[in-house]
Amino acid sequence: MRNVRTELTYDGGAFHGWQRQEGFDSVQEALEDAVEAATGERVVLHGSGRTDTGVHALRQVASFHVETRLDDDRLRHAVNAHLPPQVVVRRLETCRDEFHARFDAVGKRYAYLTATTRFRPPLGRGAMHWIPQSLDAEAMRRAAADLVGEHDFKAFSNSGSERESTVRSVRALRLVRRRERFALVIEADGFLYNMVRIIAGTLIEVGRGRSAPEMVRSALESGRRDLAGPTAPAEGLYLVRVRYGESVFGGADRGPRGAPGLFGG
Repeated sequence: MRNVRTELTYDGGAFHGWQRQEGFDSVQEALEDAVEAATGERVVLHGSGRTDTGVHALRQVASFHVETRLDDDRLRHAVNAHLPPQVVVRRLETCRDEFHARFDAVGKRYAYLTATTRFRPPLGRGAMHWIPQSLDAEAMRRAAADLVGEHDFKAFSNSGSERESTVRSVRALRLVRRRERFALVIEADGFLYNMVRIIAGTLIEVGRGRSAPEMVRSALESGRRDLAGPTAPAEGLYLVRVRYGESVFGGADRGPRGAPGLFGG
């Protein structure tokens, strides 16, 4: 028996969230079924956290115990062979027995992607939010600055999960512009239910001129959900990275034919 951690990428539009649910496709179920098909063993997968229906992941982390004799690279290939095309195991490595993908996580980074074009983009539907108008980037940055640091984010969460505290520490929040689209990139020690989507919805309302930047501080100080903006749609949200207090998935991703990619002059 060994402990294995994996790094996953998936299209959240193909699943009803991360967690296994009877009668609905989930990422957890897809990976547990793939491991069973590859090894003959039934495992319990522990993810770094749950993602909702429609939310994507670039580098989700999950861990599980397994008894297979397959080495790490062969196990990764075997599992990927049994996964649906909307999810892939990017990295897989044996780790210390006590490692837990959720309880050992010390931070996460999310990105919320929005297109600002006059007409709905025909490519990438389901992969980004769309707003057919210009937004005030400077006002959005002023509002975002008030969210950085340790605050009670009660106003920026929806009911739906148990929580001991609504205090979180946002380490960074940036607005990254790329021509006809932009991303809100946020990193924190943890997130409340729908916290990133509400922050995105709030900053977009500020960019539209429907709310003043100062409304963010009022929402933080009062804890009133009605002072924050709407919950932005799920399809624009990406789990970008999970941070741990130890090095995970280190080194180049080398297989039997070396690391993929171009080489030479």
